[in-house]
Amino acid sequence: MIMSNYTLIRSFLIALVLIIMNGCDQPREAESVSMPVGETPQVLPDDPFIVVLGTIQDAGSPQIGCNAACCRDLFADPDVERMRTSLGLIDPNSGRSYLFEATPDIGSQLHLLQKYSKLRSPLPDGIFLTHAHIGHYSGLQFLGKEAINATETRVYGMPRMIQYLNNNGPWEQLVTNNNIQLQPILSDSTLILSQNLTVTPLLVPHRDEYSETVGYMISGPEKTALFIPDIDKWDRWERSIVDLIKEVDIAFLDATFYHGDEIQVRDISQIPHPFIEESMELFKGLSAEDKSKVNFIHFNHTNPVLNLNSIQYQTVLGNGFSIAQLNDVTPL
Repeated sequence: MIMSNYTLIRSFLIALVLIIMNGCDQPREAESVSMPVGETPQVLPDDPFIVVLGTIQDAGSPQIGCNAACCRDLFADPDVERMRTSLGLIDPNSGRSYLFEATPDIGSQLHLLQKYSKLRSPLPDGIFLTHAHIGHYSGLQFLGKEAINATETRVYGMPRMIQYLNNNGPWEQLVTNNNIQLQPILSDSTLILSQNLTVTPLLVPHRDEYSETVGYMISGPEKTALFIPDIDKWDRWERSIVDLIKEVDIAFLDATFYHGDEIQVRDISQIPHPFIEESMELFKGLSAEDKSKVNFIHFNHTNPVLNLNSIQYQTVLGNGFSIAQLNDVTPL
């Protein structure tokens, strides 16, 4: 689904107004709290909350082999805030913390999670995996004896994901060495973490070479979050994403690409994520309140919304949606 010319022109004009009013480097204020990398807010929620620990697609930014302008400067001067997509879940009441996705940036992300949780252990009480693509599970390797040599860290995954980890090296070594303890979960089956927290996996369509792919509903005492970092086009899902947005309080949704012309060196039809343009068109009938729930996440290195001064970034905000940022905190 492609945005109409009218919608594109309207979005462009809104973006220009925002730039004139706020200045190019002033993003819209959001309900969540965002802090520079390495810092945490002085006051954190007393009840369960989510913290964004990364927003980038599996291969990172800059990406291997990229000689385009979006990568050149980053190779020379890396941006430490560009970590792969991950969420932290913290329950101060039970003294527990959880990690969603085991990315190649797991070291820095667990360091941040520990700072937010204020717990002594550098490891979480559990790791929830969405699927077996490199940016979402390969960080498990750092739980092995070459690194932290963890002891029975719980790793939650769907049946094929569990089977894959059990039967393929080097992952099976983590199991036999008791670095990880695999915890099978099932789609639409709610896991109770505490009296304040539940997690429910939702099966989604995606390239499932080695495992299924799931998103997660994360429910606290007052609010529910939806986390879908990877999915094929929205119309390939049997569920209505529009209805789900209305049901939850915040939705972290796949925004790998902004539009279909973004990738020139590969056939983008073979990478069928929903473009941000398509999502905004699909969500345009939502109320302003429901639009504000949408936090786009999982950005490819080519995605122009990574530049907070870009017209595309301002267009997303002008249409009433949000761009997830590292260290965003959302109470549940």
